Amino acid sequence: MPIAEELLEILRCPRCKGAVRVMGGENPVLECPQCRLRYAIRDGIPIMLIDEAQTF
Repeated sequence: MPIAEELLEILRCPRCKGAVRVMGGENPVLECPQCRLRYAIRDGIPIMLIDEAQTF
């Protein structure tokens, strides 16, 4: 389930407050290019917890 553009416009990285973008195909994630963290998307819901984020 894709994330709506309207939601992407207001979502911000919880760590640096920067804009995030959707990356990936079959298993998309939200990426923050400023602090280089990836947040999982599970069942169409972004899991934006700093403790669960992965660096890239």
